[in-house]
Amino acid sequence: MTGLVADFGRVFGSTLKDVAPIFLVLVGFQVGILRRKVPHLSEVLFGMVYVIVGLTFFLFGLELALFPLGKEMARQLTDPAFLGVAAAQGVRWFDYYWTYLFAFAIGFATTIAEPSLIAVSLKAQQVSGGAVRSSGLRIAVALGVALSLAVGTFRIVTGTPLFLYMIVGYGLVVVQTMFAPRAIVPLAYDSGGVTTSTVTVPLVAALGLGLASGVPGRSAVLDGFGLIALASLFPMITVMGYAQMTGWLTRRAERRSAPLSEGDP
Repeated sequence: MTGLVADFGRVFGSTLKDVAPIFLVLVGFQVGILRRKVPHLSEVLFGMVYVIVGLTFFLFGLELALFPLGKEMARQLTDPAFLGVAAAQGVRWFDYYWTYLFAFAIGFATTIAEPSLIAVSLKAQQVSGGAVRSSGLRIAVALGVALSLAVGTFRIVTGTPLFLYMIVGYGLVVVQTMFAPRAIVPLAYDSGGVTTSTVTVPLVAALGLGLASGVPGRSAVLDGFGLIALASLFPMITVMGYAQMTGWLTRRAERRSAPLSEGDP
């Protein structure tokens, strides 16, 4: 019990140090540059306390339960005994299908729960007047992260170079940028950034390191990293793809309804 209290205090102190500069910058500009009092100071202070305490509990819970569980599951999924093959015979890339499925599922689940994505999607819906739906954006981003982790685990298993995936991925992003609706492009680019936040990054890092440690012939240093880079790339592809598909379906529906409208008296 004493160890848990000490760990909680450590996380609380770390969170306080991380949040304090944000508070100081905001207050410093408000008072020193704008030369005005902080509006609703009591509410701001209470809000900062809620942020610090909430983040502390959140990060402590992740560190205590989810991170070790994700790493342990990655180790178990790569165990030759679970895969049903003998270690001496060697494991082929398609023997890890449960690992790919787990990576896809955990990528989708963690991204849907990502607080920064929820905030951005709600703002996007508000600013666009409902043209961009919060639920649709969150699902598109979550699918992108899920696909990125499935592809990333395949890369770790096969040992193929990361730069090949990045070149192809960003090449596709460039092509999509030329054809996607202009209004969605900046949002799609930002969607890649919000996925690398509080929930997703630690779990993805734990998954990559655990997987690289469990796959024979792989190095945690050389192969364990890179999943976060893919997790930032793929949401751009899926969000622009979602916008392109939605636009195509809308135009198709309009073309189908046009003859009926012209024939009406």
